[in-house]
Amino acid sequence: MGVLHLTKENFSEEVLSSKAGVLVDFWASWCGPCQMIGPVIEEIAGEVSDVKVCKVDVDAEPELARKYKVLSIPTLMVFKDGELIKRESGAKSKEEILEMLK
Repeated sequence: MGVLHLTKENFSEEVLSSKAGVLVDFWASWCGPCQMIGPVIEEIAGEVSDVKVCKVDVDAEPELARKYKVLSIPTLMVFKDGELIKRESGAKSKEEILEMLK
């Protein structure tokens, strides 16, 4: 499964109503660290089948960024059964991101 791009219109259905775990990457096109982990996020999306991998462009979706208090990017969040269970800011290695999903 590939990366799903989230908007305020599909966030609730894709993340909050999901029975699977969900990794959400809050990012922006101008953010250097976001560009660094972008390929890693894509790679993880292609490898894991039990977690939905999603991205939110904070410039296109400022309401979601505000709602989840995203003050720096990249910010990675893991949701399980609609609840935010983990949150990390800054560029992470593939191993660190996979560890968040456990």
